Amino acid sequence: IPSSKLRESLGSIDHKSYPAYKSLKGEYRFPGYILSIDHVQGDPFASPSHLSIRLPLKDCAFPAEYVQDALARTTLADFLLRQFAEAIGRYSFRAKGSGKSGLIMVSRCGQEVFPRTACEITGEELIVRFYVGFPANGRTINSGELETILFDFLPKGVQEAFFYNRLDQKKLRDFMNLAEDQQALRKILEKSGMAAFVADGAVLPRESGISQKPMKGAVPFHSPERLRIRVDLPHRGPISGMGIPRGITLIVGGGYHGKSTLLDALQMGVYNHIPGDGRELVITDSSALKLRSEDGRFIKDTDISLFINNLPNKKDTRRFSTLDASGSTSQAAGIVEGIEAGSRVFLLDEDTSATNFMVRDSFMQRVIAGEKEPITPFVSRARELFESAGISTILVAGSSGAFFHIADTIIQMDNYVPVDITERVKNLLKEYPAAEDEKPAFCMPAQHQIMTRPEVRKSHKDYYGRTVDQPERLKIKTLGRNGFLLGHDEIDLSAQEQIADPEQVEAIARLLKYACENLIDGRRTLKDVALLLEQEIQKKGLSFFREGGYVTAGCAIPRYLELYAALCRFRRP
Repeated sequence: IPSSKLRESLGSIDHKSYPAYKSLKGEYRFPGYILSIDHVQGDPFASPSHLSIRLPLKDCAFPAEYVQDALARTTLADFLLRQFAEAIGRYSFRAKGSGKSGLIMVSRCGQEVFPRTACEITGEELIVRFYVGFPANGRTINSGELETILFDFLPKGVQEAFFYNRLDQKKLRDFMNLAEDQQALRKILEKSGMAAFVADGAVLPRESGISQKPMKGAVPFHSPERLRIRVDLPHRGPISGMGIPRGITLIVGGGYHGKSTLLDALQMGVYNHIPGDGRELVITDSSALKLRSEDGRFIKDTDISLFINNLPNKKDTRRFSTLDASGSTSQAAGIVEGIEAGSRVFLLDEDTSATNFMVRDSFMQRVIAGEKEPITPFVSRARELFESAGISTILVAGSSGAFFHIADTIIQMDNYVPVDITERVKNLLKEYPAAEDEKPAFCMPAQHQIMTRPEVRKSHKDYYGRTVDQPERLKIKTLGRNGFLLGHDEIDLSAQEQIADPEQVEAIARLLKYACENLIDGRRTLKDVALLLEQEIQKKGLSFFREGGYVTAGCAIPRYLELYAALCRFRRP
């Protein structure tokens, strides 16, 4: 439909009641792009309307190498989304009215780069999805203000953000080149047997507890000489930094000297970062999983016998279930789920771990006999996890010396400067031999989790006054990055510290809803369901998040590990 028809329609519904806005749904051809009004809000106080724009990719005139593969398209889409948010953000609420009138809302990107439904590059098109609050006075349409948004503000934002000749081409080139360097560095890590890399000069501390921007004036990272490796990247050329080898790495040091800061950087190194973040060249194995205790979490049919056996209540730890896990059982379950999900690197911080799960000192072993203690601590299993399952551990420790005995590499953080103290500690350990370690034989956990969809039923009266039960449609309500409600069930993801954006939670919620409605049948295991969801994402891409005939903005592709974690925390019978 020509955009002139949209202008006519706007004039015809002015001063009518708000539902008349629904007549605008459809696609309209503007000069250079197609505007689609996908969903119209019910009233000016409701969630804003969904809009999208489609531009022919050839008209945007990006260099061919910027759209040549999935990495390039994801990186370019992220850059363009940031440009559009900045350009159009200047016009938000410039149109006036009641409630959300005049709101123009675009996904807010953080320091990480990943695929988002808000901006997608397909084979032929650039698609941008966003929200607009359709203006009204009270609940009476003010179409003149919407006309200003659609015919004045929006075209200016499109021209500024999506055409190569209007962009800062050097800034875009730096953005694209960095992504290629990050990918090259990941491949180097994999080939060289490294679990992670931290570049010399990296800025690890963040601005504040609520900001992920780099701290001004922070001490730049400088690798210890023995751990320094040198690599040659496609665009930056030769760089150096600390390579963390596979095996067991211990990070120690006094309080406030940067131990957790280093671990925080490593846990987010599973994502690419934007230029200027400070951690652009902090790269961690993409399967690395941060683990912690989660008192009170739900566990269903999980084999935690690798760590916990012979409970006084005779509960079977090979198929352990609880609605209210302790710190130790929750952390044991988290590690087993990480093994099942395919993690190759575990990241742990003693401060956020259950003490009795992590270590049991020699004196305690003498006081409490082994047969009276059901927990085999992590310190006794870490070496076996590496040698038998190929899973490395990077552990921050601040209070117990027991971890020194199992470490391959020991890094001391001293005023945010890493010092390799491996050799010195190994010499000291000769004077402090490890305690006798009695434990059950190592055995990989078995998978028992069959997923059953809880049947949610809603009662209502039919035409004849009879009570009728029918399945209730599952509804989603996200709770920021901490989790979501699916029907009446809350899935708590607050302990999944590697979720970088609330839009990943939104995507996980939609994936789990799809699983409940289409995949969970009482026969498939949790792993079967997770793999089928992963296949759906790979097959459909961002179009998976289609609802009501359109793809909604506000979803970002999560990692498989966080999706698996959500399935494990879904309370089911």
